Amino acid sequence: MTFHLSANTPAGGAPARSVEELRDLRGRVDALNARYRHHGAVSVLEGALRDPEAGQIALVSSFGAESVVLLHLVAMVERKTPVLFIDTRLLFPETLAYQQEVAERLHLQDLRVLRTDEVLLRERDPNDDLRQTSTDACCALRKTVPLEKALQGFDGWITGRKRFQSTTRAALEFFELEEETGRIKVNPLAHWAPEDVRAYMDENRLPRHPLVARGYPSIGCAPCTSPVAEGEDPRAGRWRGEDKQECGIHFVNGRMVRPGEDAGETKGPST
Repeated sequence: MTFHLSANTPAGGAPARSVEELRDLRGRVDALNARYRHHGAVSVLEGALRDPEAGQIALVSSFGAESVVLLHLVAMVERKTPVLFIDTRLLFPETLAYQQEVAERLHLQDLRVLRTDEVLLRERDPNDDLRQTSTDACCALRKTVPLEKALQGFDGWITGRKRFQSTTRAALEFFELEEETGRIKVNPLAHWAPEDVRAYMDENRLPRHPLVARGYPSIGCAPCTSPVAEGEDPRAGRWRGEDKQECGIHFVNGRMVRPGEDAGETKGPST
């Protein structure tokens, strides 16, 4: 199943939440973290998918280097969980092939492939070179715009983020609140270490992304991902040479919003 966001669809996020709504949502997130603080990934997933406090949840997966672990766990808990895969049209061919292999092997029953509509791409990136002037704007257009559309109607989403991956993720909790959208973000593997990921893959004989063996421990779009040398941060190959550590789907509309800026705009590079 493939979903497109058309040129007529607004790129803005969910409507602003009232103070009372945000207070209630923070309370729900705090309650979930307290309830599952000493639990493992499977219990957190079961809570996210079955606990009324969590609401309707989807899994967002890049089908990257470590994605198969979370996909396997979700498939064991509930194969009908909606799985959202963002095809930016700039992914490695190996990623597209791997996505099909994993989805078939795990018998995922509700895989949704998300793409920004061709009309919108031509409007905002007519020469297919937006990434050369602003990777933030490119990520917003190709990732956050279709994801925000697909997440409408869901109360939250499951991610594969882990504390060890980068300094920006070092304090991850199992449950987070996106105050801008009012959605709950679930990070079942937040406390897993690299050896936990490897051991789980080995024990369950899960297929590896083919690029991992070629030095890609974190895999995004082909133009903005490079191999990582021994000793480097696992995400050092993402947007190498730029002051950028996240693709943008964990911010507002693909970018960090500074005071006075419009979160709904997709802007070019700042001067």
